[in-house]
Amino acid sequence: MKDDYEHFEVSKQKEYLYVIKENISLVHPVYRNDPLNMYLILGTHSALLLDTGCGLFPLKPITEKLIGERKLLVVNTHTHWDHILGNEEFKEIYVHENEVQVVSKPYDLWFLKDSPCEIVKLYEVKNFLIPPAENIKTINDGYIFDLGKITVEVIHCPGHSPGSICLLTNTGELFTSDVAYYGDTFLPKINDFPEVLETLSKLIKLCEKYDNLELYPSHRIYPCDKTLITDLYNGIKNIEKLWDSRKSFDFFEAWQIDDDKFRYYISKT
Repeated sequence: MKDDYEHFEVSKQKEYLYVIKENISLVHPVYRNDPLNMYLILGTHSALLLDTGCGLFPLKPITEKLIGERKLLVVNTHTHWDHILGNEEFKEIYVHENEVQVVSKPYDLWFLKDSPCEIVKLYEVKNFLIPPAENIKTINDGYIFDLGKITVEVIHCPGHSPGSICLLTNTGELFTSDVAYYGDTFLPKINDFPEVLETLSKLIKLCEKYDNLELYPSHRIYPCDKTLITDLYNGIKNIEKLWDSRKSFDFFEAWQIDDDKFRYYISKT
């Protein structure tokens, strides 16, 4: 089903899990990781929304239709623009303590001013400054959301960003956010790869501990299995061998390297 604006696409994955999809390429064609996947997990008394998207059209009315009388909790898996711009719709947002400062002030979208897409005019009316949520609550590694029969554990996974998190449910799902997905993958400077690899190693061990975990990334295809994590781990380990093939990609201030499964954007700064 789609909302009145035909912007979001909502699908029911399980009795307790909905996926709300948004195409970020509508904002700028340089972003190719469609769709952005936001997840809504329904417990017996509370619901948890993972991320708030691009902030172009109202998201809250969609969640209200799906959660019934449940209390809604909203968490940012990290604070890159396409995951947080709908925060202002919601009174309270949870975010890892390492990225509280980003979501506590207006978010500056200056880098989208020259987009060829008409839809960015919706940001222009706000002078490309998107207000934050009213209240910000901090979470860290091991924090548990109790939704009623479903619990969701926060796993701190730095690398993609300092406060990136994944979320593990007691029902067998691992929400990998932007830590791992098939597509254009954004990485820190090459000197910081050890942190990324340590995070992926932690997730591989988690997948080995809990058999048959279903992985739900924040972009593109879902669900995946642990092969996603091992593919990404091996791909990043192999970047050094591909380094001479790198190209400069100025929009992202990054080096671009491709292999058969991923396109890597490696920060220059």
